[in-house]
Amino acid sequence: MQSVNIREITLNDNQEVAKVIRKVLEDLGVPKVGTAYADKILDTMFEAYDKPRATYFVLKENGVIMGCAGIAQLENYEGNICELQKMYFLESARGKGLGAQMIETCLDRAKFFGYEQCYIETMPYMKAAQKLYLKNGFEYIEKPLGDTGHYSCPVWMLKTLT
Repeated sequence: MQSVNIREITLNDNQEVAKVIRKVLEDLGVPKVGTAYADKILDTMFEAYDKPRATYFVLKENGVIMGCAGIAQLENYEGNICELQKMYFLESARGKGLGAQMIETCLDRAKFFGYEQCYIETMPYMKAAQKLYLKNGFEYIEKPLGDTGHYSCPVWMLKTLT
C-alpha cells in the first residue's frame, strides 16, 4: 500500500526539494535561463516561503519527496493575486492524481490567505500540466501578469478563486 502525504515544507526538506525540482526541469528540457531552474531560492525553499501569505508544500510517497508546489503573492504586481509556484513532480509520481491533490491543497491555502485570483506560468510543450490546470479552472490569458523573471515561460493562466 502506497503512503502519500502532502505537508508544508520544513528546513530539512530543502536539499531534497532542490534535487526534485532540478531533476524534473532537466528531464523536461526546460531552459536553464529565464525559468525556475535559475532561481536563486531553489536551495532555500523553506526560507523563501517563510513569509506572510505564502507556503510551500511537499508531497511524500513512502517517505520520499516526489513532488512540490507553493503559493505566494505574485511578484511585482499590485493586485490581490497569488501565483502557484514551482509545481513539479518526478516522473514516477505523474499520472496518479497527485497533481490534482496538490493543486487543491495549494488553492485551498490561497483562499484561506484571502487571494482573489491565482496565476501560473508554464512552457508550451508541458501539455499534461496545462490539461491539469484547465481541469482545475485555470484559463489562458493573453499576456503575463507581474514580473516573475521567468521570461522563457510564454504560457500564462489565471483562475478566479471563489
